[in-house]
Amino acid sequence: MPEPVIRAFFDEPTNTVSYLVSDPVTRKAAVIDPVLDYDHKAGTVTTDSVETILAAAAEAGLDVVWALETHAHADHLSGAPYIKAKTGARIGIGEHIKEVQRIFRPVFNATDLKTDGSDFDHLFADGERFRIGDLEAEVLYVPGHTPADIAIRIADAVFVGDTLFMPDFGTARADFPGGDARKLFASIQRLLALPPETRLFMCHDYKAPGRDTYAWETTVAEQRRANKHVHEGVSEEEFVAMRTARDATLAAPTLLLPSIQVNIRAGRFPAKEANGVHYLTIPVTFAKDAHAA
Repeated sequence: MPEPVIRAFFDEPTNTVSYLVSDPVTRKAAVIDPVLDYDHKAGTVTTDSVETILAAAAEAGLDVVWALETHAHADHLSGAPYIKAKTGARIGIGEHIKEVQRIFRPVFNATDLKTDGSDFDHLFADGERFRIGDLEAEVLYVPGHTPADIAIRIADAVFVGDTLFMPDFGTARADFPGGDARKLFASIQRLLALPPETRLFMCHDYKAPGRDTYAWETTVAEQRRANKHVHEGVSEEEFVAMRTARDATLAAPTLLLPSIQVNIRAGRFPAKEANGVHYLTIPVTFAKDAHAA
């Protein structure tokens, strides 16, 4: 099997890394975790980030056949539908997205939302293999951050989604609905059981204290040795206690509410209203000691 050609695209507003992965022989390609540019304050959308990726693909003579999501992101809106519209690529995600849809359908009172995953073109099962040209990709189910996270293994490269961060930053939170710190620990151990030379590609980076540049590539060996949360010797109980305490201090991501309700629809917005405008729902609840006017 040929070695994949991997190009990273970093979106600083959301600290997200998207990847263009291609087969050098057939020129077939996949985009992993594409970002739609959404201005939360203005309620406007642009496609500059995905256009940059598509321009790079066109310049290299690539045929984009997949737009792949490692999970339903809570920190950015997906650019997968735009890539599909421009290239005909299929949108794929892990099959447990159905569980995430069932969790969030009542949160947004999204009566139009189907909870069978059919908004996506393909739902991947754990261990499933698929092709990007002559490249063979394997899906690894790695729940914990959400119930539906997957990692995508292509040759010696694994795109880990939000399960792991760079070693000096640690691991993903596990306090979103359906998240589970124990499952996250097990998923991380599954990744760290891969051969030590395996390259791991992050979905996010936040420049850990003391580091002045963004980074998103590491190895299994480096994570085993140096990850601040799960290096060798850290027990499951120690990890769960740390993760639970840390998560209790974290604020919700800025784009959580718009991101989730769009991304569980495969990156599509709720249907336009009669005036031609898409509307996102913002659930509002009152604390026990607060009263609505």
